[in-house]
Amino acid sequence: MLSRVAESVYWMSRSIERAENVARVVGVNLKLEIDLSGLAQEQWDPMVQVSGGHSDFQKRYDAATRANVIEFLTFDRKNPNSVASCVASARENARTVREMISSEMWGEINDFYLTVTALDARERALRDAADFFQQVQRTSHLIEGTKNETMEHGEAWHFSQLGRYIERADQTSRILDVKYFLLLPSASDVGNPVDDLQWSALLRSTSGFEAYRRTFGLVSRESVVAFLLFDRQFPRSVHHCVARAQTSLHAVTGTPLRRFQNQAEQQLGRLVSELDYSDASEVIGRGLHEFIDGLQGRFNQVGDAITASFFSLT
Repeated sequence: MLSRVAESVYWMSRSIERAENVARVVGVNLKLEIDLSGLAQEQWDPMVQVSGGHSDFQKRYDAATRANVIEFLTFDRKNPNSVASCVASARENARTVREMISSEMWGEINDFYLTVTALDARERALRDAADFFQQVQRTSHLIEGTKNETMEHGEAWHFSQLGRYIERADQTSRILDVKYFLLLPSASDVGNPVDDLQWSALLRSTSGFEAYRRTFGLVSRESVVAFLLFDRQFPRSVHHCVARAQTSLHAVTGTPLRRFQNQAEQQLGRLVSELDYSDASEVIGRGLHEFIDGLQGRFNQVGDAITASFFSLT
Protein backbone atom coordinates (compact mmCIF):
# COMPACT_ATOMS: atom_id res chain seq x y z
CA MET A 1 0.00 0.00 0.00
CA LEU A 2 1.21 3.52 -0.79
CA SER A 3 2.19 5.48 2.31
CA ARG A 4 0.00 8.35 1.07
CA VAL A 5 -3.06 6.09 1.05
CA ALA A 6 -2.28 4.63 4.47
CA GLU A 7 -1.85 8.11 5.93
CA SER A 8 -5.14 9.37 4.49
CA VAL A 9 -7.09 6.39 5.82
CA TYR A 10 -5.41 6.72 9.21
CA TRP A 11 -6.24 10.43 9.55
CA MET A 12 -9.73 10.00 8.13
CA SER A 13 -10.58 7.72 11.04
CA ARG A 14 -8.73 9.82 13.62
CA SER A 15 -10.61 12.92 12.53
CA ILE A 16 -14.02 11.25 12.71
CA GLU A 17 -13.22 9.86 16.14
CA ARG A 18 -11.98 13.28 17.30
CA ALA A 19 -15.16 14.99 16.11
CA GLU A 20 -17.23 12.47 18.05
CA ASN A 21 -15.16 12.88 21.18
CA VAL A 22 -15.34 16.69 21.06
CA ALA A 23 -19.11 16.19 21.02
CA ARG A 24 -18.74 13.87 24.01
CA VAL A 25 -16.74 16.46 25.97
CA VAL A 26 -19.43 19.07 25.31
CA GLY A 27 -22.01 16.46 26.28
CA VAL A 28 -20.37 16.08 29.70
CA ASN A 29 -20.83 19.76 30.31
CA LEU A 30 -24.39 19.89 29.05
CA LYS A 31 -25.30 17.13 31.49
CA LEU A 32 -23.55 18.93 34.33
CA GLU A 33 -25.22 22.21 33.37
CA ILE A 34 -28.59 20.57 34.00
CA ASP A 35 -27.61 18.77 37.20
CA LEU A 36 -25.49 21.58 38.66
CA SER A 37 -27.31 24.69 37.48
CA GLY A 38 -25.79 26.85 40.20
CA LEU A 39 -22.27 26.02 39.02
CA ALA A 40 -22.89 25.97 35.27
CA GLN A 41 -20.89 29.09 34.47
CA GLU A 42 -17.80 27.60 36.07
CA GLN A 43 -17.91 24.54 33.83
CA TRP A 44 -17.29 25.98 30.35
CA ASP A 45 -13.71 27.22 30.56
CA PRO A 46 -12.33 23.74 31.41
CA MET A 47 -13.87 22.42 28.19
CA VAL A 48 -11.58 24.74 26.25
CA GLN A 49 -8.57 23.88 28.38
CA VAL A 50 -8.90 20.15 27.86
CA SER A 51 -9.24 20.62 24.09
CA GLY A 52 -5.71 22.00 24.02
CA GLY A 53 -6.78 25.30 22.46
CA HIS A 54 -7.09 27.57 25.46
CA SER A 55 -4.58 30.22 24.33
CA ASP A 56 -6.11 30.26 20.85
CA PHE A 57 -9.57 30.67 22.35
CA GLN A 58 -8.48 33.61 24.52
CA LYS A 59 -7.13 35.46 21.48
CA ARG A 60 -10.48 35.45 19.67
CA TYR A 61 -13.18 35.24 22.34
CA ASP A 62 -13.81 37.57 25.26
CA ALA A 63 -15.24 35.00 27.70
CA ALA A 64 -15.85 31.27 28.07
CA THR A 65 -19.62 31.51 27.74
CA ARG A 66 -21.84 28.66 26.58
CA ALA A 67 -22.29 30.19 23.11
CA ASN A 68 -18.59 31.02 22.66
CA VAL A 69 -17.35 27.60 23.74
CA ILE A 70 -19.86 25.77 21.53
CA GLU A 71 -18.81 27.97 18.60
CA PHE A 72 -15.10 27.37 19.23
CA LEU A 73 -15.35 23.61 19.77
CA THR A 74 -17.92 22.96 17.08
CA PHE A 75 -17.85 25.43 14.19
CA ASP A 76 -14.65 27.50 14.39
CA ARG A 77 -12.63 26.50 11.33
CA LYS A 78 -9.58 28.30 12.74
CA ASN A 79 -9.60 25.72 15.54
CA PRO A 80 -8.14 22.52 14.00
CA ASN A 81 -9.84 20.40 16.67
CA SER A 82 -13.36 21.75 16.21
CA VAL A 83 -16.03 19.35 14.99
CA ALA A 84 -16.33 21.23 11.68
CA SER A 85 -12.55 21.18 11.11
CA CYS A 86 -12.31 17.47 11.93
CA VAL A 87 -15.22 16.51 9.68
CA ALA A 88 -13.80 18.62 6.83
CA SER A 89 -10.42 16.91 7.27
CA ALA A 90 -12.04 13.47 7.31
CA ARG A 91 -14.00 14.27 4.15
CA GLU A 92 -10.90 15.51 2.33
CA ASN A 93 -8.89 12.43 3.32
CA ALA A 94 -11.78 10.18 2.28
CA ARG A 95 -11.99 11.97 -1.07
CA THR A 96 -8.33 11.20 -1.81
CA VAL A 97 -8.82 7.47 -1.13
CA ARG A 98 -12.20 6.92 -2.77
CA GLU A 99 -10.84 3.76 -4.38
CA MET A 100 -10.15 2.25 -0.93
CA ILE A 101 -13.52 2.92 0.73
CA SER A 102 -17.04 1.98 -0.31
CA SER A 103 -19.48 4.37 -1.96
CA GLU A 104 -21.75 3.89 1.07
CA MET A 105 -19.01 5.02 3.44
CA TRP A 106 -18.16 8.02 1.25
CA GLY A 107 -21.85 8.96 1.23
CA GLU A 108 -22.09 8.89 5.03
CA ILE A 109 -18.93 10.99 5.47
CA ASN A 110 -20.17 13.50 2.90
CA ASP A 111 -23.56 13.70 4.64
CA PHE A 112 -21.76 14.26 7.95
CA TYR A 113 -19.93 17.21 6.44
CA LEU A 114 -23.11 18.69 4.97
CA THR A 115 -24.91 18.36 8.31
CA VAL A 116 -22.19 20.13 10.29
CA THR A 117 -21.74 22.90 7.72
CA ALA A 118 -25.46 23.50 7.06
CA LEU A 119 -26.66 27.09 7.33
CA ASP A 120 -28.86 26.29 10.34
CA ALA A 121 -26.26 24.15 12.16
CA ARG A 122 -25.23 26.90 14.60
CA GLU A 123 -28.85 27.70 15.41
CA ARG A 124 -29.62 24.03 16.03
CA ALA A 125 -26.55 23.58 18.24
CA LEU A 126 -27.56 26.49 20.47
CA ARG A 127 -31.30 25.80 20.44
CA ASP A 128 -31.09 22.07 21.19
CA ALA A 129 -27.45 21.35 21.99
CA ALA A 130 -28.03 17.90 23.48
CA ASP A 131 -29.79 16.65 20.35
CA PHE A 132 -27.21 18.20 18.00
CA PHE A 133 -24.21 16.67 19.74
CA GLN A 134 -25.92 13.31 20.09
CA GLN A 135 -26.46 13.40 16.33
CA VAL A 136 -22.72 13.97 15.84
CA GLN A 137 -22.03 10.88 17.93
CA ARG A 138 -24.64 8.77 16.15
CA THR A 139 -23.30 9.78 12.75
CA SER A 140 -19.80 8.75 13.79
CA HIS A 141 -21.18 5.35 14.84
CA LEU A 142 -22.97 5.03 11.50
CA ILE A 143 -19.78 5.73 9.56
CA GLU A 144 -17.86 3.21 11.64
CA GLY A 145 -20.53 0.55 11.14
CA THR A 146 -20.63 1.22 7.40
CA LYS A 147 -16.84 0.95 7.23
CA ASN A 148 -16.79 -2.37 9.04
CA GLU A 149 -19.58 -3.85 6.91
CA THR A 150 -18.49 -2.60 3.47
CA MET A 151 -14.69 -2.32 3.53
CA GLU A 152 -12.26 -5.20 3.12
CA HIS A 153 -10.55 -5.95 6.44
CA GLY A 154 -7.10 -5.64 4.94
CA GLU A 155 -4.26 -3.16 5.37
CA ALA A 156 -6.33 -0.05 4.74
CA TRP A 157 -8.96 -1.14 7.28
CA HIS A 158 -6.27 -1.85 9.87
CA PHE A 159 -4.74 1.59 9.37
CA SER A 160 -8.17 3.10 9.93
CA GLN A 161 -8.55 1.02 13.11
CA LEU A 162 -5.10 2.09 14.25
CA GLY A 163 -5.99 5.76 13.88
CA ARG A 164 -9.39 5.34 15.48
CA TYR A 165 -8.15 3.57 18.59
CA ILE A 166 -5.14 5.82 19.18
CA GLU A 167 -7.45 8.84 18.99
CA ARG A 168 -10.09 7.22 21.20
CA ALA A 169 -7.56 6.31 23.90
CA ASP A 170 -6.28 9.87 23.94
CA GLN A 171 -9.76 11.36 24.11
CA THR A 172 -10.96 9.01 26.87
CA SER A 173 -7.99 10.12 28.95
CA ARG A 174 -8.87 13.77 28.24
CA ILE A 175 -12.50 13.32 29.28
CA LEU A 176 -11.33 11.71 32.53
CA ASP A 177 -8.92 14.59 33.07
CA VAL A 178 -11.74 17.12 32.65
CA LYS A 179 -13.59 15.58 35.54
CA TYR A 180 -10.77 14.87 37.90
CA PHE A 181 -8.38 17.78 37.51
CA LEU A 182 -10.34 20.66 36.00
CA LEU A 183 -13.98 20.31 36.95
CA LEU A 184 -13.49 19.35 40.57
CA PRO A 185 -9.95 20.21 41.70
CA SER A 186 -10.63 20.47 45.44
CA ALA A 187 -9.92 17.31 47.43
CA SER A 188 -12.60 18.36 49.96
CA ASP A 189 -15.27 17.85 47.29
CA VAL A 190 -14.45 14.19 46.75
CA GLY A 191 -17.29 11.92 47.88
CA ASN A 192 -20.04 14.53 48.18
CA PRO A 193 -23.27 14.47 46.07
CA VAL A 194 -21.79 16.86 43.48
CA ASP A 195 -18.85 14.49 43.08
CA ASP A 196 -21.19 11.53 42.54
CA LEU A 197 -23.13 13.42 39.86
CA GLN A 198 -19.96 14.29 38.04
CA TRP A 199 -18.62 10.73 38.04
CA SER A 200 -21.99 9.51 36.69
CA ALA A 201 -21.99 12.20 34.00
CA LEU A 202 -18.46 11.19 33.08
CA LEU A 203 -19.47 7.56 32.63
CA ARG A 204 -22.46 8.56 30.50
CA SER A 205 -20.20 10.72 28.33
CA THR A 206 -18.25 7.59 27.39
CA SER A 207 -21.46 5.56 26.95
CA GLY A 208 -20.16 3.43 29.79
CA PHE A 209 -22.63 4.03 32.63
CA GLU A 210 -24.61 0.80 32.21
CA ALA A 211 -21.50 -1.30 31.52
CA TYR A 212 -19.84 0.15 34.61
CA ARG A 213 -22.86 -0.53 36.84
CA ARG A 214 -23.00 -4.14 35.68
CA THR A 215 -19.34 -4.59 36.61
CA PHE A 216 -18.89 -2.46 39.73
CA GLY A 217 -22.33 -1.44 41.02
CA LEU A 218 -22.03 1.78 42.99
CA VAL A 219 -20.09 4.67 41.51
CA SER A 220 -16.75 5.34 43.20
CA ARG A 221 -13.67 7.27 42.22
CA GLU A 222 -11.25 4.34 42.14
CA SER A 223 -13.63 2.02 40.30
CA VAL A 224 -14.36 4.62 37.59
CA VAL A 225 -10.64 5.20 37.09
CA ALA A 226 -10.07 1.44 36.87
CA PHE A 227 -12.92 1.06 34.38
CA LEU A 228 -11.92 3.89 32.03
CA LEU A 229 -8.18 3.29 32.13
CA PHE A 230 -7.65 -0.44 32.60
CA ASP A 231 -10.80 -2.43 31.75
CA ARG A 232 -9.94 -4.85 28.94
CA GLN A 233 -13.50 -5.40 27.69
CA PHE A 234 -15.04 -1.91 27.60
CA PRO A 235 -14.44 -0.52 24.06
CA ARG A 236 -13.61 3.01 25.23
CA SER A 237 -11.18 2.18 28.00
CA VAL A 238 -7.61 3.25 27.38
CA HIS A 239 -6.24 -0.28 27.77
CA HIS A 240 -8.76 -1.79 25.36
CA CYS A 241 -8.03 0.91 22.77
CA VAL A 242 -4.25 0.62 22.81
CA ALA A 243 -4.46 -3.19 22.74
CA ARG A 244 -6.73 -3.05 19.67
CA ALA A 245 -4.41 -0.50 18.06
CA GLN A 246 -1.48 -2.86 18.69
CA THR A 247 -3.39 -5.76 17.10
CA SER A 248 -4.04 -3.75 13.94
CA LEU A 249 -0.46 -2.47 13.80
CA HIS A 250 0.94 -6.00 13.93
CA ALA A 251 -1.65 -7.17 11.39
CA VAL A 252 -0.20 -4.59 8.98
CA THR A 253 3.46 -5.45 9.62
CA GLY A 254 3.15 -9.20 10.23
CA THR A 255 5.45 -8.93 13.23
CA PRO A 256 4.47 -11.30 16.09
CA LEU A 257 3.06 -9.64 19.20
CA ARG A 258 5.58 -8.79 21.93
CA ARG A 259 8.25 -8.23 19.28
CA PHE A 260 9.05 -5.14 17.28
CA GLN A 261 10.75 -4.18 14.05
CA ASN A 262 10.01 -0.43 13.96
CA GLN A 263 9.50 2.54 16.27
CA ALA A 264 5.72 2.31 16.20
CA GLU A 265 5.67 -1.31 17.38
CA GLN A 266 8.22 -0.50 20.07
CA GLN A 267 6.41 2.56 21.42
CA LEU A 268 2.97 0.96 21.36
CA GLY A 269 4.25 -2.29 22.89
CA ARG A 270 5.81 -0.39 25.78
CA LEU A 271 2.56 1.47 26.41
CA VAL A 272 0.48 -1.72 26.39
CA SER A 273 2.94 -3.38 28.81
CA GLU A 274 2.80 -0.41 31.19
CA LEU A 275 -0.99 -0.52 31.24
CA ASP A 276 -0.92 -4.31 31.70
CA TYR A 277 0.80 -3.91 35.06
CA SER A 278 -0.79 -0.71 36.39
CA ASP A 279 -3.84 -0.39 38.63
CA ALA A 280 -6.15 2.40 39.73
CA SER A 281 -5.10 2.64 43.37
CA GLU A 282 -1.45 3.01 42.38
CA VAL A 283 -2.28 5.65 39.77
CA ILE A 284 -4.46 7.68 42.14
CA GLY A 285 -1.80 7.47 44.82
CA ARG A 286 0.85 8.85 42.48
CA GLY A 287 -1.49 11.47 41.04
CA LEU A 288 -4.14 10.80 38.42
CA HIS A 289 -3.64 14.04 36.52
CA GLU A 290 0.10 13.44 36.29
CA PHE A 291 -0.50 9.89 35.07
CA ILE A 292 -2.95 11.07 32.39
CA ASP A 293 -0.58 13.85 31.36
CA GLY A 294 2.12 11.23 30.89
CA LEU A 295 -0.27 9.02 28.92
CA GLN A 296 -1.07 11.83 26.52
CA GLY A 297 2.63 12.39 25.96
CA ARG A 298 2.97 8.68 25.16
CA PHE A 299 0.08 8.85 22.69
CA ASN A 300 1.90 11.69 20.93
CA GLN A 301 5.06 9.59 20.80
CA VAL A 302 3.13 6.66 19.33
CA GLY A 303 1.57 8.93 16.72
CA ASP A 304 4.96 10.36 15.79
CA ALA A 305 6.40 6.86 15.54
CA ILE A 306 3.56 5.72 13.25
CA THR A 307 4.23 8.71 11.00
CA ALA A 308 7.99 8.04 10.95
CA SER A 309 7.53 4.30 10.33
CA PHE A 310 4.84 4.39 7.65
CA PHE A 311 4.02 7.85 6.32
CA SER A 312 7.42 9.54 5.97
CA LEU A 313 8.92 6.92 3.71
CA THR A 314 11.03 8.23 0.81
